[in-house]
Amino acid sequence: MAEQFYYGGQAVLDGVMMRGQKSVAVAVRRPDGGISMVSEPLSPLYTGKLRKMPMVRGLIVLVETLVLGMRALLYSANVAVGGEEEEDKLPAGVAWGSIILGLGLGVALFFVVPQSIIGSLHIKSAVVKNVVERAFSIGIFIIYLWAMNLIPDVRRVFAYHGAEHKSINAYEAGVPLDTESVKKYSTAHTRCGTAFLLVVLVLAMVIFAFLGWPVWWLRILSRIALIPVIAGLGYEIIRIQARFADNKVVRIILVPSLALQRLTTRQPKDDQIEVALTALKQVLEADKPAQELAAEVPISSENTSGVGSPDKLTDFHN
Repeated sequence: MAEQFYYGGQAVLDGVMMRGQKSVAVAVRRPDGGISMVSEPLSPLYTGKLRKMPMVRGLIVLVETLVLGMRALLYSANVAVGGEEEEDKLPAGVAWGSIILGLGLGVALFFVVPQSIIGSLHIKSAVVKNVVERAFSIGIFIIYLWAMNLIPDVRRVFAYHGAEHKSINAYEAGVPLDTESVKKYSTAHTRCGTAFLLVVLVLAMVIFAFLGWPVWWLRILSRIALIPVIAGLGYEIIRIQARFADNKVVRIILVPSLALQRLTTRQPKDDQIEVALTALKQVLEADKPAQELAAEVPISSENTSGVGSPDKLTDFHN
């Protein structure tokens, strides 16, 4: 029996990226009100045997999320500023520079700052130091998400995040993929990236507690080096939680993750749900067997006015 495939995606600027079994699609609302969409087949790295190996697949998913997510974000930024023509697009150096700066700030915020705080406290136990340090990281993470909700543009991205979750929830429930049906579903989802990050932070607290308290540079280096291991384990936990989400014990365990998603999702408008459905329907169409595609009329969005043809994502990169 074939292993169940879990569809998913992420929000971008005024749009949504969806990842299918064979392809990835990005749908973005243009300034003129239409929808631009691009799609491309997935690399063998994201669909091969490694993607099915426990623990290893978590690392592959992490790489996939970073690479595809950044490219989708760059594409959506170009569409958002009306960059339909090559000369109107954002310079790649500026875009990637912003991403690298963001990653650097993330390392400083979640690794350097907590360790600096702990260094000023008079705690003798290495175990207690590690636990308190990770507790500070979780606190900073929650405050950061709360602060992001104060920015109007980020709130709009969070609404598209909610639209992505509603679309996936509706698809997994087997209801028609139209706005009226989809809008009834929750903006929370057990496989959300926010839930994954929370699981990773909690796992890091447990694992780092046994690493002692060496010099500061070795502490930071060891934490960064263990990210792939922790991410792999965290991904397996998320999959188990999603598989047994109806279990009463698992539902209790999921409470913090689902509650945290209130900070990263907002109720979307109908036009935002339409964008999410456009991307989802594209990857579902790409995953159909060849004989089924030949026998059916391709699925389209409720309102296809202004929806771009599914060009390759690489055509819009750099």
